[in-house]
Amino acid sequence: MTVFETPDLTAASYSAALFGLIATSVLLLMGTAWVRGHWKLVVTLCACSTIIGALAAYEARAAWQSGAVPVVYHYVGWVVTMPIQVLALFFMANCVGKVSMGLFWRLVVVSVLMVFVRYLGEAGYMHPTLAFLIGLIFWLYVLGELFFGKMDLAIRDSLNKPVIRGYFWLRLIVTIGWAIYPLGNFITSFGGYDDGGALAVAYNVADFLNRMAFGAAVLSAGMLAMQSADEKVQG
Repeated sequence: MTVFETPDLTAASYSAALFGLIATSVLLLMGTAWVRGHWKLVVTLCACSTIIGALAAYEARAAWQSGAVPVVYHYVGWVVTMPIQVLALFFMANCVGKVSMGLFWRLVVVSVLMVFVRYLGEAGYMHPTLAFLIGLIFWLYVLGELFFGKMDLAIRDSLNKPVIRGYFWLRLIVTIGWAIYPLGNFITSFGGYDDGGALAVAYNVADFLNRMAFGAAVLSAGMLAMQSADEKVQG
């Protein structure tokens, strides 16, 4: 009887995330020609996020095949892509309203520290409880700006239905999809969990929502906003 080797689901999840991120990057780069004005910057930022995510997945897959994935491999990608996505939301709001540069710099600093502090705790350079709580506070600050801050006000005041609808789904991604990162941090820091690859699989699956669907939603909102503006001009 032939016995087949059990497939490496972790390596397969890295491959799936890698191929999906590459495909999304191509779509978004093509999509910059389908939108106009400030929307080009927003879509380009999302493309940068997926490209960096693809490179991080490629390196992590190679590390996994060599034995194990160091914790820093996850955080290197997150510390770049998550602030980029937050800034994509900032410039999205700026496409239809007016938001201050002060908010821009606050979002940059907070979104970088949100990831970096969690890394310090998980890598053992900082007390895990303190790092987890500080990272959680930073994430809640970002959510507060998205739901109750100037960006939300600019989007609602625009009365642009495609943008309002797109912003609604993007906020859900940042709220629900991004919750996996502090959850994983909590499990590894306080649950004594020794990751044998299952957590990496969860992170890779989350990439389909947090990076790919995020970029597709931004592109869709930009295209529909342009279409709505053209219809108003023609009408």
